[in-house]
Amino acid sequence: MQLIWFRQDLRVQDNTALWHATQAGPCIAFVAISPEQWALHDDAPIKVDFYLRQLQSLKIQLDNLNIPLIIQHIPLWNEIPQALLQLAQQLNIKTLHANIELGLNELKRDAATQQLLENTNIPLELYHDRTLFPVGSIRNKTQQPYKVFSAFKKNCYEQLIISLPQCYPAIEAQTPLSAHPLFTTSHCQLEDFVPAHVTDEQRVLWPISETYAVTLLDQFLNDKVEYYQQERDFPNLDSTSRLAAYLNIGILSIRQTIQGLFRLQQGHFHIDNLGQQTWLDELIWREFYQHILFDFPQVSKHQPFKINTNNIQWRDAAQDLHAWQQGQTGIPIVDAGMRQLLATGWMHNRVRMITAMFLCKNLLIDWRLGEQWFMQHLIDGDLSANNGGWQWCASTGTDSVPYFRIFNPVSQSQRFDASGDYIRQWVPELAHLDAKQIHEPYAKDKNLHLNYPQPIADLKQTRIRALEAFKAI
Repeated sequence: MQLIWFRQDLRVQDNTALWHATQAGPCIAFVAISPEQWALHDDAPIKVDFYLRQLQSLKIQLDNLNIPLIIQHIPLWNEIPQALLQLAQQLNIKTLHANIELGLNELKRDAATQQLLENTNIPLELYHDRTLFPVGSIRNKTQQPYKVFSAFKKNCYEQLIISLPQCYPAIEAQTPLSAHPLFTTSHCQLEDFVPAHVTDEQRVLWPISETYAVTLLDQFLNDKVEYYQQERDFPNLDSTSRLAAYLNIGILSIRQTIQGLFRLQQGHFHIDNLGQQTWLDELIWREFYQHILFDFPQVSKHQPFKINTNNIQWRDAAQDLHAWQQGQTGIPIVDAGMRQLLATGWMHNRVRMITAMFLCKNLLIDWRLGEQWFMQHLIDGDLSANNGGWQWCASTGTDSVPYFRIFNPVSQSQRFDASGDYIRQWVPELAHLDAKQIHEPYAKDKNLHLNYPQPIADLKQTRIRALEAFKAI
């Protein structure tokens, strides 16, 4: 009997570990519900809710394949190895199968599980599934990991030209297994773990199921990808894929996305337009940050990639931090983004950069506080991508923006939300202002009476302060 351990890979189609497990013999599936561990990792309630909803969908799919799913509440990951050993012995499991996860705690959990099981002659087989290329396989000429995206991307392109990663064949239903008490008695009730305060309005924004995720991918590739390069930076347009949440918990595989991107080229690496190339580059950025997480584990321990930036003297400014978190900074584009995050669990990528750089540079508040806030609210919160993006904005990471290049949020707003439509949607108290005034409502009249705060930062003065703080290290 084979045991497949689902984690951040809640799908049946193109699941590496599941496919290998089913080829080895009859299968039983297992999932650990660990909300206490998730809280330690700052997983957002909307993300946990999304995960639990997809888990219900996965159970139905597995039932159709005659694969029983055992769900257990195991609060902390250090308790999982012993629980799996007990389960494997009770079910007479020959091999445990799982897809590799790259966070430091995840790797420790899996190493402990592997050691404990192998002491009783039950191997744990781990498979590369989350990335296009196995971590540790993309290396420079001296066999060292890349620290710069452009060189990493070039290597990836060379690999993709040789061969695109292929999806695994569909899995056939297995012969129904004999009933076992564990199939029914070990289940915990998922509804007991649904986070409070996630609304039905938020759930409607993020439907679950593999079918929906594939449809979303197809719609993006058919209708949007051609114009992605020109339109992706404009937050008032629905021009991005919104697939990150589905990739993050594995409702969709990275191989499905890459195969879909080159479907019209019959699976050959041939780029037809800038939109296709730009979206591919975004997928490779995702890849890059996951390889960085594996090769430089300090970034998952709240350490900057550039160690010397530990010496930056960040401000202790709780009031400014709270204003930023709640979208009350008096900078309309920043407030629009932060309110979109609170309302939907998602924020447009261009606005993520604007809001992050405003916190790190203009407010000179430690990027780790912003990174944590995003993780606590993003439905697509991913350690590698979130950390990489924040360190880019804070000038502490790989390929980071030079510290002296600081986004002016008003200029960014005027450029990417020229009409002010995005601001009007999320900052309705400014909806009556014209397209010129809405980006900087108090610019000409500080005594203007609006139900909206004055800016908490002078953009010119705070830019100078940030430059001095970075020069000091």
